[in-house]
Amino acid sequence: MDPYIINFSKIQSDDLGRVGGKGLNLGKLIKVLGVNVPNGFCITTDAFIEVIRENKYIQSLLHVLAEFKKENREEISKISLQLRREIESITIPPNIENAILNELLKYESDEFFAVRSSATAEDLPTASFAGQQDTFLNVTGRNEILQAIKKCWASVYSERAIFYRIEQGFEHDLVMLAVVIQKMVFSEVSGIMFTADPLTSDRSTMSIDAGFGLGEAMVSGVTNPDIYKVKDGVIISKAIGKQETIIDALKNGGTISREISKDKQSNQVLSDESILELYDVGRKIEKYFKYPQDIEWCYQKGKLYIVQSRAITTLFPIPDAMGLEKPRVYFSTGHTQMMTDAIKPLGMSFFELISEIKLTRVGGRLYADATHDLSSAIGRKRLIMATGKQDLLIQKAIINLISDAEFKSSLPKGKRNIKGGIFNVESIFETIRIRKNNDSKIIEEIIEDLEKQLKSLEKDLSSLSGIDALNFISNDKKELLAAAYHPKMLGAIIAAIFANESINKNAERWLGEKNFADKISKSLKHNVTTEMGLALCDLSDKIRDYPEIIKYLSEEPNDDDFFINMRELNGGEEIESEFNNFFVKYGMRCPGEIDITKYRFEERPTQLVPIILSNIRILRRGEHLERFHSGEIEAFEKEKEVLMLLKNLPGGNKKAKKMKRDISILRNFLGCREYPKYYIVRRYQLYKSVLFKIADNLLDNGIILDKEDIFYLYFDELHKTVETGKVDYELINKRKNEFTHFEKLTPPRVITSEGHVPQVSVSSKDTPENSLTGIPVSSGVIEGRARVILSVEEADLEEGDILVTRFTDPSWTSLFSSIKGLVTEVGGFTTHGAVVAREYGLPCVVGVENATKIIRDGQIVRINGSEGYVEML
Repeated sequence: MDPYIINFSKIQSDDLGRVGGKGLNLGKLIKVLGVNVPNGFCITTDAFIEVIRENKYIQSLLHVLAEFKKENREEISKISLQLRREIESITIPPNIENAILNELLKYESDEFFAVRSSATAEDLPTASFAGQQDTFLNVTGRNEILQAIKKCWASVYSERAIFYRIEQGFEHDLVMLAVVIQKMVFSEVSGIMFTADPLTSDRSTMSIDAGFGLGEAMVSGVTNPDIYKVKDGVIISKAIGKQETIIDALKNGGTISREISKDKQSNQVLSDESILELYDVGRKIEKYFKYPQDIEWCYQKGKLYIVQSRAITTLFPIPDAMGLEKPRVYFSTGHTQMMTDAIKPLGMSFFELISEIKLTRVGGRLYADATHDLSSAIGRKRLIMATGKQDLLIQKAIINLISDAEFKSSLPKGKRNIKGGIFNVESIFETIRIRKNNDSKIIEEIIEDLEKQLKSLEKDLSSLSGIDALNFISNDKKELLAAAYHPKMLGAIIAAIFANESINKNAERWLGEKNFADKISKSLKHNVTTEMGLALCDLSDKIRDYPEIIKYLSEEPNDDDFFINMRELNGGEEIESEFNNFFVKYGMRCPGEIDITKYRFEERPTQLVPIILSNIRILRRGEHLERFHSGEIEAFEKEKEVLMLLKNLPGGNKKAKKMKRDISILRNFLGCREYPKYYIVRRYQLYKSVLFKIADNLLDNGIILDKEDIFYLYFDELHKTVETGKVDYELINKRKNEFTHFEKLTPPRVITSEGHVPQVSVSSKDTPENSLTGIPVSSGVIEGRARVILSVEEADLEEGDILVTRFTDPSWTSLFSSIKGLVTEVGGFTTHGAVVAREYGLPCVVGVENATKIIRDGQIVRINGSEGYVEML
């Protein structure tokens, strides 16, 4: 067998290392009955290795490249150019060249080929590497083919391929390249078929893109393809794209781009018969590969050819329903908790500790199985009510699913999973009592009780270690849940929610004023998150007196010696003391704090630096306090105004009395919404200090290699590791790779066991053109520059900016002093961003799907927080 050449038909399932992902999949496609694959062969990675590894200059450049991070853009660009020039200019060794030319003798001398790169780290289940290496179409002639092969080899070191590998965590010298030589298909029509919808992860819907000519027109983005959606063998939608450009093959080799005649530009590319033929072939290929596929296809003279198939790597996994009666329906608890990021295994275990319901682990997230709730009339009603308060799009997706009578009747019955959440018998009883007494002193009493519990927990844990400590934490779940679902605290929160609804309903009915509760929700008491924002502004004001420290913070200090270096500066010790004062009450908070494995502020204080610098740059000294007190006055004045208006109406005294009472309840208790989570993370940090002691002990004994490796074990696995003194590093490394992949996935709000993702959107009725719709949660209209920020650490705001992000949690609160409006992809009326936006009087729209992808950073937008849309100007 020739080490350099292998025909498609000879490729075996274990040949990835020789032929790369593209070559391997072509070999598999040949074996799918009834699928036409253009003939060809692969130049194996043996040829690439021989050429690259025996070139000392290339090896020296690769050694330098290995040291670079993605921040070294200029250096990478320079090395990339040197590598590509060297490879394209080399002389292919005679033994390799002869093997290639001998294989070409089996074809006509004037045959045309597609010459494609096929990397060993390509078309994998977790990373497609699609488009990272080059393809050359319509190549003919021996010299031209040999040159195209060298260009394919060189494309391994293009800038885009280098950056992609850095992002994916692949080492440059471990990626080998094979080259696919495939007979050219001179297609009249071509395109891409996704056997599952890549945007929604819906396995039941196939998406087909189609364009005239060669597929390069679509790949390069010079034309708008038709997009067809097919479900269960039925075409459910067609979006006919206007195609102005076509790429055709030239008679003597190469391709040409030309304009399509105007009478053909808006024609449907594929007939319905061809669309359904593609659907059937796509399902056949998917069945063979046992995973949804991204398939390149083309038609020549009415005959369908498949030229490539790879796994769709961006799909969110289907929840494991093995052993369960199907179908099942799952909804994302991450969306209800404002935490849609992937979570490491130990973080999942602790998330499960605070849940009253059974959760399903999938794609690095946790989902609740709502199947039996939806098969019950009472369960449906409660679930729809609860999700409407937390995330309106989850509610709409569930309603969308059960509106299908056949699907609803197919749901198996059983014991309901979803508990009442904050709405349970005890909390409702407390709600009635709190509404009756309306005494805010009860909050101080609850806080005093919770603080005593924490001191007792800290004392108990301080004397424990190893297995004893883990057993204690496991047995502490009852106390943790009791604190998280404290009936009196929940009663206060529910009372405020009911008051908010009553205020809005009555203000609109009696005075014609919408969203009135937003105007009297500013500067609330008992909001621990707002208090944290004010405290961080206080810290910023202390720092502004010391220019040396401001300069130090501006130079991106690291966490390891953050305070050590600060102490050397004027005022350093004082500011360190101020940081520590802040950490006493808020050091356990951080972005994504519901995940115990996330770094807390006290663990990584540099997380606070961008916010502190923004505060110093944007706010005057003490301005945060002025704004808070101003908000109190505005709310008070608005209350007086509306009560006066009500008194002048028929039955006005009674209406004013009811409104005054509702406003009092709202202002006394709405801020308490943040306390349950605050006391969860306070408890978490006590647990975490014990976990790190255990990790240190495992590290000292050589059982683990890094302290944070325990994050990739579930709690029971950590328990077993401590008990046995052994750990499965193959499992830990597998989990690390999975987590890297999961981080890049977008979790759907609702998904079924068949992979169906119900699509919903907020109504766009009566909204302006060029606007995105969402859920109005804080009224007002504001126009300004959009700052698209995905993490607190990226915060670089100016006065008047509008923050656009996926979600906010308490760690974002300090930014609210600097912005004029807020847009999030996730959220509902009672979620963090909504509550704090109302306190700050910021217009806010949540549930704006794909906002961070559609809105450009720096774009001028107008938020309408009263009607629920974002207008792009």
